[in-house]
Amino acid sequence: MILPKIVEQLGTDEFAFSGNPACQGCGALLSLRHILKALGKNTILIVPAGCTSIIAGLGKKATFNIPYMHMAFAASAAAASGVSRAFKVLGKEDINVVVWAGDGSTFDIGFGTLSGAAERNEDIIYVCNDNEAYMNTGIQKSGATPTGAWTTTTVKGRVGYKKDLFRIMLDHRVPYVATASPAYPMDLARKVKYAASLKGFRLIHVLNPCPPGWRFDHKLTVEIAKKSVLSGAWILMEAEYGKIKLNPPSSTMLEERKIPVRDYLLMQGRFRHLTEDKIMEIQKIIDENWRVIKHILISQKE
Repeated sequence: MILPKIVEQLGTDEFAFSGNPACQGCGALLSLRHILKALGKNTILIVPAGCTSIIAGLGKKATFNIPYMHMAFAASAAAASGVSRAFKVLGKEDINVVVWAGDGSTFDIGFGTLSGAAERNEDIIYVCNDNEAYMNTGIQKSGATPTGAWTTTTVKGRVGYKKDLFRIMLDHRVPYVATASPAYPMDLARKVKYAASLKGFRLIHVLNPCPPGWRFDHKLTVEIAKKSVLSGAWILMEAEYGKIKLNPPSSTMLEERKIPVRDYLLMQGRFRHLTEDKIMEIQKIIDENWRVIKHILISQKE
């Protein structure tokens, strides 16, 4: 069973408390709980405007059992850079300076400071909490919203493509980039621990299903997160200094996905308007992305 394995690897200490005002089935808080357990108490969390900042602000008791800094929407990576440098001046080298930022802050409003921190190779861990829209302000489209998805600003389905944050970070030549999912907590925890063992700029991109924004029953959060991976819509992988490695189960799916993408899409209300032709178009986008990944992996061996 996976739960005893999590307890064995991460222990029983909690740094994200229950009883907070997050939505039922929130994928983000599930991921963040595992991330903080993997990092431990020597961690400071820097959070820009978003769902998590609202959760922390609305709670009648503390949401986190570690130092927490709320930051302006665009400035979390810049603030983390300053905090990291300040700790070094103080001779404190064992503090994990962690940004936890949504896709709106990461892909759009805060992208400039994110890119700057990556380019300078600041000694921080940046975690993108990606629920593929601006959920805390009314489910508006972000740069992370996938093709065809309904949002309140794309009522007929998003036109265009989701930005490829993984490859954008590879172009910055940072020490470590990874993707993760709350459906695979051991993989997530391993990547977080490994990132913490390195120095320089590290980014972990976590796809976190959002029940109200994606329009599904809150009991299905982990199942939908798992299907995002098994369909190939979300690829579990990591890259150290640009060298990409696929992680299970994605590592067994180069030639054929476990399930068709329609099985993942049609579990969510935000995709239920799609025609079969549109679903096939999305399947082709996913297949092309896998072809690119395969080409990169082959080129690495040459």
